[in-house]
Amino acid sequence: MNTNTFIIRPGQMSLSDLRAIWRTALPLALDASAYEAINASSATIQSIVKKGDAAYGINTGFGKLAKTRIPDEQLELLQKNLILSHSVGSGELIADDVVRLILLMKIASLARGYSGIRASVIDSMIALYNAGIMPAIPVKGSVGASGDLAPLSHMTLALMGEGDVRVNGQLVSAKQALEKAGITPVVLAAKEGLALINGTQVSTALALNGLFLAERLLEAATITGALSVDAAKGSDAPFDARIHAVRGQPGQIATASIYRELLSGSEIRRSHLVNDERVQDPYCLRCQPQVMGACLDIINNAARTLLIEANAVTDNPLVFLDTGEVISGGNFHAEPVAFAADTLALAIAEIGSISERRIALLIDASLSGLPPFLVPNSGLNSGFMIAHVTAAALASENKSHAHPASVDTIPTSANQEDHVSMATYAGRRLHEMAHNTATIVGIELLAAAQGVDFHQPLETSASLATVHHALRRKVAFYDKDRFFAPDIAAAKQMVLDGELSAQCQHLYTHLYLS
Repeated sequence: MNTNTFIIRPGQMSLSDLRAIWRTALPLALDASAYEAINASSATIQSIVKKGDAAYGINTGFGKLAKTRIPDEQLELLQKNLILSHSVGSGELIADDVVRLILLMKIASLARGYSGIRASVIDSMIALYNAGIMPAIPVKGSVGASGDLAPLSHMTLALMGEGDVRVNGQLVSAKQALEKAGITPVVLAAKEGLALINGTQVSTALALNGLFLAERLLEAATITGALSVDAAKGSDAPFDARIHAVRGQPGQIATASIYRELLSGSEIRRSHLVNDERVQDPYCLRCQPQVMGACLDIINNAARTLLIEANAVTDNPLVFLDTGEVISGGNFHAEPVAFAADTLALAIAEIGSISERRIALLIDASLSGLPPFLVPNSGLNSGFMIAHVTAAALASENKSHAHPASVDTIPTSANQEDHVSMATYAGRRLHEMAHNTATIVGIELLAAAQGVDFHQPLETSASLATVHHALRRKVAFYDKDRFFAPDIAAAKQMVLDGELSAQCQHLYTHLYLS
């Protein structure tokens, strides 16, 4: 077995595990101890089929059609029809890094032994993943209850050799991809289709993608915010540990410590310790620990919920081996995921919002003391004028996106499924919001670095100088107007890739849940 193989231990995955799969397509294997419960659960379903007793999702129709009894000889067709009829997604395809999370969490959930699915089906999912075959899953079409039915049906199509998949980024037919990989298409038995498509794995994967991006945004924005303090010759007094200790908010205390370390040793700061005319800095500089610390706290709160959900069993009905009962419930309702995603949206929006305010400060000569719009010979050159407009547009757009999805609901399935979570949209919109905020923070990085350059020969701190030099290897000083979009794109990518915090990673080691 590959030494880098990730061993799935159902119910025991950590956020570090999930981040690793999100970043890299590590091979998967299921812990051997999981198979006993899987086999016993599957045997329970087969026993029910043999008895002939009506049981929801096993030998009945679905949703409003639950009272319709299906003959035993049609149970395989029932499951196939379920997948085909529920594969109604629309929109762009979910990215491979998120699809990997979907597959991982669905495998881990089924392998807990409450779903009545055969081990061979789970093994086929692992083989699909390990062959690099990513199901083509449209991102739209789920209301977050009764599970992510449409997107998970598209995932299941790939197992059956139906529909399309993506291999190395190229769209091909599932049938062709499975043949090439030597994987036999799955023929679903009683309940297996329902087990595969009931569940919150798509909503959770989309929200986890937002969570991991939010972590990178928070790291990058604390760094650019500290660099902006030096660029604007702001004070580091508001980061004094005593201020934050008497309030007691853990995120605030942690982020204030980061700002202190980032600014420690700055020659620019030392140059205006005395005789500084400004008594207090604007909030976007002074209140960074309060804002970013609050963002950190809700990021970690969302992480707790999403980690529980990543390890959860969320299909329906569930098989309980101790009594042999199959009980119908509602674990597929993704309300916890919707709430977590909604709070992440608030954090992502606020990180971008306060960053935009710092850009506005830096380009305003009356506030920053820097050349107007951060460019020599302003007037002839417009400098950062319209880069700030882009940041303002994206910050405003994020305000609309941040409206909570969880407060909406719409009845489906002839009013049988009459309250839904909208968790899938709640998670989906985080990606666009994160990219908006990454652009804003990227523009701030450019602006703050520009401001620090104007203070030469005075140097910023050693930590921030490392970040500054990393940027300057990609983007030159803005000495006159030029095609600006490529500079912004490069800075944005540094934010998304975690390249800023990689320069001072020790500051962020214990910031998040693991």
